[in-house]
Amino acid sequence: MTKPFQADRLSIKAFAQEGEAISGSMPLQDMERLSQEAQELKPESAVEWTAMAELRARPGADADIWLNLEAGTSVQLTCQRCMNPMQVPLKVSQWYRFVESEDIAMAEDDQSEEDLLVLEPQFNLLALLEDELLMALPLVPMHEQCQTLAPQPKDEILILDEDTERRNPFAVLAQFKKDSPKH
Repeated sequence: MTKPFQADRLSIKAFAQEGEAISGSMPLQDMERLSQEAQELKPESAVEWTAMAELRARPGADADIWLNLEAGTSVQLTCQRCMNPMQVPLKVSQWYRFVESEDIAMAEDDQSEEDLLVLEPQFNLLALLEDELLMALPLVPMHEQCQTLAPQPKDEILILDEDTERRNPFAVLAQFKKDSPKH
């Protein structure tokens, strides 16, 4: 690589023309929105990422700029079933195509299968990385099999044994009617 690229102020066009990959490791604590979602972040918690851009020729037009982002990490969330902590692996593997303006992005968005981004003079790759990791979070984090469920108070547990007979609810109401004093 002939030019050093900074991930938070990246010239995507120059990066694509260079055709090299950049990679890094970023502490999860530096990702404010993602760290708010995590139950506890250890100082060594980090996201490992790699980005590569390329130019893809189009017949009769300028080449398209494409960016590939790969990342992986693990965050601790709270299982919504047992309320115990759980480690959730997060993986990102995404391609993006850059377009010249927001109008073009909106016009092409419905027809394109890829994600479209607007070409900016200084693109913040780290902000995109955090956005993708946030979208990779599960909507409702749950263990596949909870080890221990939260204990329930004994008076709220209904225990039915074989001798318990099921009563018709209307028969119970009829019994109340018979037992009530008549006025």
